[in-house]
Amino acid sequence: LASELLFTHSKRVNADGFSHKKNNDWQITLERSFPYKETGDQEKSIKEIYADMEKSAPMDRLLCGDVGFGKTEIAIRAAFKAVDNGKQVVILVPTTILAFQHYKTLSKRFKDFPVTFDYLNRFKSTKERNKIIDDLKNGRLDIIVGTHQVMNDKITYKNLGLLIVDEEQKFGVNVKEKIRSLKENIDVLTLTATPIPRTLQYSLMSARDLSIINTPPP
Repeated sequence: LASELLFTHSKRVNADGFSHKKNNDWQITLERSFPYKETGDQEKSIKEIYADMEKSAPMDRLLCGDVGFGKTEIAIRAAFKAVDNGKQVVILVPTTILAFQHYKTLSKRFKDFPVTFDYLNRFKSTKERNKIIDDLKNGRLDIIVGTHQVMNDKITYKNLGLLIVDEEQKFGVNVKEKIRSLKENIDVLTLTATPIPRTLQYSLMSARDLSIINTPPP
């Protein structure tokens, strides 16, 4: 497994990723619609993520911050940037409740924007699931939020560009690498409140980049 991790990482480092365009008016409008004042750490982190996404090399960034410190808003802005550049986004979460919670947050933040999104979990009917799979394959769905269901081999993406993994300590290494290997040149953003030592070590040895939110919102 260790050798597979190194092999996957080396392929990603040498891969040509997608270079996103600089932020436009849509992105600025989304940011201004945020009802709270960003903390300094939030602003620093989002700038680092934007810079990563605008490079040609695939992003692999770990965003650390306690619960309630504003990681989700940063992920939403990254997802919007990807969609604005014609890419699809996967948000992988460990629980059904968290999938629905993220879906509700997306509904609030994107209500005034032409972004299509849905969520996938074990409570979706076969008919609903098949429609989502078809929409992802044909590019009618920009963002999909889901549990490990989104890693099903039946799901194919028309133009996947960004993977966001929330609470990565809840997933095994096999699960994370499986979805990451879907496409070696996609951007990956990992959110965590409690990084496990292996994950932290992986970041500190520069195998991935690290952003930290230390400041709680007022």
